[in-house]
Amino acid sequence: MATEINIGENIKKQRAKLGLSQEDFAKKSGVKYTTLTKIESNVIKKPSVMIMSKIAKAFGVSIEDLIK
Repeated sequence: MATEINIGENIKKQRAKLGLSQEDFAKKSGVKYTTLTKIESNVIKKPSVMIMSKIAKAFGVSIEDLIK
């Protein structure tokens, strides 16, 4: 069975790499803090393309980089 890609986990790792708190990253990306925490804690497993686009842009990566 293929392991499921955990988008939230990827985002959390990437954010930690930049040394940003969830709050700081929410401000930087323009994604609501509550939405970000739900994505990172896997409450939201498949964020919308718009949200993913904002997150990817804030990290300076492509959406593909976040979902692989």
